[in-house]
Amino acid sequence: MPIVTFPLGPLETNCYLIHNESTALAVDVGGDPADVLDYLTQHKLCLSHILITHLHFDHLYGVAALQEATHAVVLCPAGDDCLRGTSLADGGQWGLPTVPPFASQNFTLGEQTIGGFVLSIFETPGHTPGSVSLYMPQEKAVFTGDALFYHSMGRTDFPGGDQATLLHSIRTRLFTLPEETLAYPGHGPETSIGNEKRNNPYCGDFVHNTEL
Repeated sequence: MPIVTFPLGPLETNCYLIHNESTALAVDVGGDPADVLDYLTQHKLCLSHILITHLHFDHLYGVAALQEATHAVVLCPAGDDCLRGTSLADGGQWGLPTVPPFASQNFTLGEQTIGGFVLSIFETPGHTPGSVSLYMPQEKAVFTGDALFYHSMGRTDFPGGDQATLLHSIRTRLFTLPEETLAYPGHGPETSIGNEKRNNPYCGDFVHNTEL
């Protein structure tokens, strides 16, 4: 099943499009979705849902435009409702634009079928209070938002962030997935759970070995 990456917006947030022959899901639309819409049209795909890993503005800039064009259902983490109405969710700081409003519903946690795709939605807080990761066991893929990056982890200095909580999320949730699972982060290149468990200098075996 194809997983296509579109770096979008001022912070080049990775927007992912997962699809079969007819239906697609989008993850974290951080900027102008024109390229995403072109891809959907070219491959004759219906976008069923837009999935948001956390409510930071750089993951939201293109959600309203993509929703308006496709009528897709937007799903957000309930644990990040506390960020709504703040500059972290609405943008407008650092000279960046504000986020256009969009209609959304909250995720249901656990294993479920969304738009015909089997996903397991679980909380990985720490970067934000309610961040979620989206695991697709049949595809051996997990979308980690800004929790886990290639040889790095999400920042925790924004309001609602907590480093100890994020480390716990990574070690007890993400690192318990099969090592061959590909991890698709909110920014930067993809990696694998096994790679990060062994080599991530912030939360993997590497850091434990250096502490010996």
